[in-house]
Amino acid sequence: MAYAQLKDEIIAYSKSIEIDKIGFTSANPFLTLKDRLTTHRELGYESGFEEPDLLKRVDPKYITPEARSIIAIALAYPSKMQNPPKSIKGERRGTFCRASWGEDYHHILKEKLQLLENFILEKVPNVHMKSMVDTGELSDRAVAERAGIGWSGKNCAIITPEFGSYVYLGEMITSIPFPPDQPLEDQCGSCQRCIDACPTSALVQGGQLNSQKCIAYLTQTKGFLPEQFRTKLGNRLYGCDTCQQVCPENRGKDFRLHGEMEPDPEIAKPLLLPLLSLSNREFKERFGHVSGAWRGKKPIQRNAIIALAHFKEEKAIEPLTELLKKDPRPVIRGTAAWALAIIGGKSVEKQLKYAKDQEKDTDVVGEINRGLEIIAQGP
Repeated sequence: MAYAQLKDEIIAYSKSIEIDKIGFTSANPFLTLKDRLTTHRELGYESGFEEPDLLKRVDPKYITPEARSIIAIALAYPSKMQNPPKSIKGERRGTFCRASWGEDYHHILKEKLQLLENFILEKVPNVHMKSMVDTGELSDRAVAERAGIGWSGKNCAIITPEFGSYVYLGEMITSIPFPPDQPLEDQCGSCQRCIDACPTSALVQGGQLNSQKCIAYLTQTKGFLPEQFRTKLGNRLYGCDTCQQVCPENRGKDFRLHGEMEPDPEIAKPLLLPLLSLSNREFKERFGHVSGAWRGKKPIQRNAIIALAHFKEEKAIEPLTELLKKDPRPVIRGTAAWALAIIGGKSVEKQLKYAKDQEKDTDVVGEINRGLEIIAQGP
């Protein structure tokens, strides 16, 4: 009864610090998850960003030996932008996914979890706790699902009845045996709109994602983007929202409960051309506060080049030619060569041939050759 009362007090306190949803579950191993993760790894579907030790991902006691329960939290973020700027010829814009609007959610959730920890410590001074957001060992979705936050959708997102899938997740392992909440029933039914809409068919089937093909993952890579994915990228600079946008459970869902999550339209939907010339310092000053900046400026600039090719933005020819000639990074030079061929056609053939004669990096030479092939094939 004492733990049940403490649970009620924690729930009441969570509302006072603007946690939108909270749930409790045991710290028992996630047995079925282990099999899924093993299969996921064997198929080569991992992104490489995950915790490599599968035992830590499925058994909380490998992280905190005193673990008795897990508290899961969710914070809703907005899905619509107020007065979004238009992307027009000569002033084309890229997009950051909704999860990268506003302040970096890692910081926001960690602050909420720290407040929860402080509250619990006042009640139970000898408690063991460990909180994590996104980059921790546990699967946020598996914890949230078992704690009754929402069900795990076919799009591999937690879908809540109240906020749809537009929620950030975090959790806290504790040594207190709280009474667990009941998981929700899966409500996706026969719907598979997310699977049908996935631009790269990364959703292999409901609940199974090939991360290596997922645009959200691809936008975060630092190397050359395989050509078959470049045409799928569109104007995305970081992340992808397609599988959330088509979900019927997200229809009409737009919650503006946290001011720090509100997007700055010029950051969330920035002009593409200025991105090409940003210094590291300028990038950090402008984008450092958003979660989409965590991999640095190179992936964003590479994606901006691909987006300019998507738009066939002729105003980009001169700055892309400068990148091809002078940028010290092979990925940027090579991607610029490919984009120039898409945008400029015959008009840039001479510049590509000249760059090929000067280029010493074999990958960049390959991209230039591919550009020359595109030009030879014609419109």
